Amino acid sequence: MKIVLPGGSGQVGAVLARAFHARGDEVVVLSRGTSCLARDVRIVPWDGRTLGEWAHELDGADVVVNLAGRTVNCRYSEANLRAMMDSRVDSTRVVGEAIAAAARPPRVWLQSSTATIYAHRFDAPNDERTGILGGSEPGVPPHWARSVAIATRWEETLFAAATPRTRRVALRSSLILSPDRGGIFDTLLGLVRKGLGGTCGNGRQWVSWVHEADFVRAVLFLSERDDLDGAVNVCAPNPVPNRDFMRDLRRAFGMPIGLPAPALLLELGAVFLRTETELVLKSRRVVPGRLLAAGFSFAYPEWPAAARELCDRARAGRVA
Repeated sequence: MKIVLPGGSGQVGAVLARAFHARGDEVVVLSRGTSCLARDVRIVPWDGRTLGEWAHELDGADVVVNLAGRTVNCRYSEANLRAMMDSRVDSTRVVGEAIAAAARPPRVWLQSSTATIYAHRFDAPNDERTGILGGSEPGVPPHWARSVAIATRWEETLFAAATPRTRRVALRSSLILSPDRGGIFDTLLGLVRKGLGGTCGNGRQWVSWVHEADFVRAVLFLSERDDLDGAVNVCAPNPVPNRDFMRDLRRAFGMPIGLPAPALLLELGAVFLRTETELVLKSRRVVPGRLLAAGFSFAYPEWPAAARELCDRARAGRVA
């Protein structure tokens, strides 16, 4: 197959590029700059906003997985929020325009989205059918609603695209965990190594996650299943509270202690680290209802086993 990865120069793109390349697929990454990806992965420049020569790569491709969007690991200033919105909406819009103009459009367009679209809640899990979308829940910081608004516009742009010959899927992904340098797992493991990997806040908030192997397998599964379109939650079936998530990560790495981080301390630290506490304090209890109903089987459904495997590879310096 020919796989095109717009915005695929980051950690998630590297995970997919390695996996597709190992299968013998042709992989093309659309990127604004250089990238440390697998050999023989072709990188084609694009600006993520306007049509150009890059659009020819989509003509005759089998699968497009659009991963483009400014990182959310930043302070939620008005300028950054606008950049987060524009980068997601513009890149999705222009990918749709390229597919619409293709003589041989790809059969499936998998569009990155996020589990953050769901409400901050503790009472019940969110699946695609009964899940509650966020933005209006009481008692949460106002800027959390902006994250939901960005995710909503992201998906609306996908489904507004005029691509009748291309199936579209919004990947409502949770934390995608791999040992790659600079990824979320690498960041969490760095805290554990320093003895700082304790409970965040009160530890009740749910963490939804997915092992990189299952993320890749889900992308392949959704690429091949012609009967699945619309929003799909891509996450392990067993989210866990933060206190358990961090405890099991410490155990997997062999670190007996982990200093807790109360919410106020997290807020102060986030200012100095130029990030936001929503990333660790929002309760994301998300489950993969549609994947399970379609017969998808997870290799790592439980966090302790996934944590051990990821820690083993992190120690060995292996990312694939």
